[in-house]
Amino acid sequence: MNDQNTPQVQQSTAIGGLLKRSVSRRSLFQAGGSLVALGSLAALAGCGSTGAGAPDAHAYTQGGGSTLRVGMEAAYAPYNWQATQESEYTIPIENVSGAYADGYDVQIAKRVAEALGAEPVAVKLSFDGLIDALASNQIDVIIAGMAPTEERQQSIDFSDPYFEGTYGLFVREGSPYQDATSLADLSGASVVGQKGTKLDEVIDEIPGVVHMTPLPSVPNVLAALQQGAADAATYNMENEAAYLKSNPGIVPVRFAEGEGFPDVVTAAVGVSKGNDEVLSAINSALANLSDAERQELWDGALERQPE
Repeated sequence: MNDQNTPQVQQSTAIGGLLKRSVSRRSLFQAGGSLVALGSLAALAGCGSTGAGAPDAHAYTQGGGSTLRVGMEAAYAPYNWQATQESEYTIPIENVSGAYADGYDVQIAKRVAEALGAEPVAVKLSFDGLIDALASNQIDVIIAGMAPTEERQQSIDFSDPYFEGTYGLFVREGSPYQDATSLADLSGASVVGQKGTKLDEVIDEIPGVVHMTPLPSVPNVLAALQQGAADAATYNMENEAAYLKSNPGIVPVRFAEGEGFPDVVTAAVGVSKGNDEVLSAINSALANLSDAERQELWDGALERQPE
């Protein structure tokens, strides 16, 4: 799933408008919170292991229903990143000794776990391995800035969105594409994005683009741009300021209104097919988060994220 200093504040304000498209119902953690949690616990207890070490494919079977294993990269700030110190914002990373996860996704995971009556732990995996890990019961949910694309929805179910944003393009400073005002101005440019994400898919919306082989992570993508291996790189605009701070020599393309990518960055919680009751509880937890609370969680992640 960065921002910094003054640009960070400006970007955060813009993101607030995007976050407002999420639901605003409030009930789960107030009067109805205990009822949802109890109902979820009952579902967890009833859907435990079918035998010694043999989990039901459509059930949360972690630690007798006490632990929610949350799949994420732990390398995609401000959505999620790995931390060395425990804090009120972190959760342990189950498969990395002595490590913790923090970020916006982690704060969402905490609230989802509370709704399910469980304690969250992160499981650090490559982004393109998350869906397979969910299918094989290595994890219980995916909370990793993952967009609910049509292709992914064929394999797993998704909650309502917990975040929305927009896509942009970085180029090297001084590039002939720096002053582009529309996607059409990038015709002939070689563009790279992150493998298995919308950051790669949206590249085909550029007329006449040279669509490069996607790379495993955003840092890989930005390194390729800096090193001249690509003319441009896609990115999530809500992370712009921090990317600029940690990657000198790149600049964002400022498209005219309506001339950039029309797609919206949407992140949702991924769950196994058939977990309707759990999915409903997750949606209730998300609905309980007001726009102001979502913005506060996002701004906090921006402030804490590593440089």
